[in-house]
Parts: sequence; C-alpha cells; structure tokens
Amino acid sequence: MRTLRWGCLALGAGLALAPALALGNTVAADDHAPVGGQVGKASWYGREHAGHRTASGEAYDPEGLTAAHRTLPLGTVIEVSAHGQVVQVRVNDRGPFVKGRVLDLSAAAARVLGLDRTGTAVVNIRPTGAVCPANRACDAAPQQVAEAGSP
Repeated sequence: MRTLRWGCLALGAGLALAPALALGNTVAADDHAPVGGQVGKASWYGREHAGHRTASGEAYDPEGLTAAHRTLPLGTVIEVSAHGQVVQVRVNDRGPFVKGRVLDLSAAAARVLGLDRTGTAVVNIRPTGAVCPANRACDAAPQQVAEAGSP
C-alpha cells in the first residue's frame, strides 16, 4: 500500500512538472518554477489573418505583440529573442501547426525581430512569469524590450 501511495504522489508531481519539461526547461528544486526556456524555429502570421478569432477568443491584430504556442497557457507573457533583438509577446493562440516550428508571431513582433524579412528564424523563448488575460489591461504589458546586449 505504501508503494502505491508514493507512486501516486510521484505521478502527480510528474504531471505538475510536465508543462515545464515539455518546454525543455529544467525545474528549480526549491519552488518548481521553470527556468531557462525553449529554442526553436518561429514563423509569423500574415496580415490576411487579421480579424480572425484566436484560441483566446480575441480577434487577431497584426499590430499587437502576440504569439501562438502549442502548450503555454493562454495569456502567458514570453520574451522572444532572435537576430540580436528581443520582444515580449502575449500568447493568445495555439499553433504553429507546421512541423519543426515552435512559435508563430504577430506581424508586429516579427518586424521587431527581423522575421518579416527572413520568414522564419531560430528563436529563444523565455516565459517572464507574467500572465495577461485576453482583452484586459495588464501590468506587464508586452513590449519591445531592447536590442540584446545593450544597456
């Protein structure tokens, strides 16, 4: 009976950590918060999708700083870097559904990172810890952060 009980606890702990581990993150031993991030290929949504509903229920705005990710909770604010640039975006949709890609960015976010010229790029993704619900004000509003490495 004791083995069964510990097995259930271990299974429950494993499920609680699954989102962090799915991102390829390590988990801090003291508070189970994900550290690190995910690296993968990103693409961007074209303007032809403007106004279409996202998974969060809001209309896609090409000028908003938003992104689609398969597993991160909707509303999660992430920092995305590529080509020496960094931008914070809010996850408001699911995708991408193209093999080998981990993130779809809005047109505005793609411009900040230079993806509007290249189409795709390898990006670093790091959750900031902030969560902003759809269509509501957020203290940690997504923004263009800065050129990576600049003071």
